[in-house]
Amino acid sequence: MGIGSGIFLIVVGAILAFAIAPDTWDVVNLNIVGYICIAAGILALIMGLVYNRQRTHTTHRVERYDDRTPPPV
Repeated sequence: MGIGSGIFLIVVGAILAFAIAPDTWDVVNLNIVGYICIAAGILALIMGLVYNRQRTHTTHRVERYDDRTPPPV
């Protein structure tokens, strides 16, 4: 999950939690599902930011062979 999917989950969760009337569906409480989606979206957003930060702080070691002598002919 990345930053985009975290934002998507937050938006869908906000729609479920705040825009849908609580008595529209009796089988599942959509407000609770919305809050769960918001929490999962925030977690995914934080994890995506942490992974991107780790990816930018990598070092690459380059070996140079300037001191080599040419092979004998």
